Amino acid sequence: MEAVTWDAPDADHPARRASRASMAAVLAEDKDAWLKLFAPDVLLEDPVGPSFMDPSGEGHRGHESIGKFWDDNIATVAEFRFHIRDSFANGDSCANVTTITTTMGDGSKVTIDCILIYRVDDAGLVTSMRAHWEPDRALATMKKPAT
Repeated sequence: MEAVTWDAPDADHPARRASRASMAAVLAEDKDAWLKLFAPDVLLEDPVGPSFMDPSGEGHRGHESIGKFWDDNIATVAEFRFHIRDSFANGDSCANVTTITTTMGDGSKVTIDCILIYRVDDAGLVTSMRAHWEPDRALATMKKPAT
């Protein structure tokens, strides 16, 4: 199985390029490359609203804050798989209808159905990334490895 399955329109668009580059950096476990995709004052909301990942629901603003988000959330996942089922790119944004499957170090898997919205500036840097998904719904998919 491929790490990224793209079953969506893929016409070139700056925000779509940024979304693909973000997935590539995550898959390469390259935090520095990932941070370079974002504007200095970026707002990352993953998920949008209050959650166990962001109790205040205010999101993560700036490189230092999203770097901590990487360390606390992205770096703790052993394997990611992305399936992009649809992609809508217009204006300065791209919305990808995505399923992300995460595998943790103990072999547990969680499936996250989401809509990922990337907004970029004139230089193609991400100014906003909003991930719309429901944590309880995702956690309900958890599969523990057979013992």
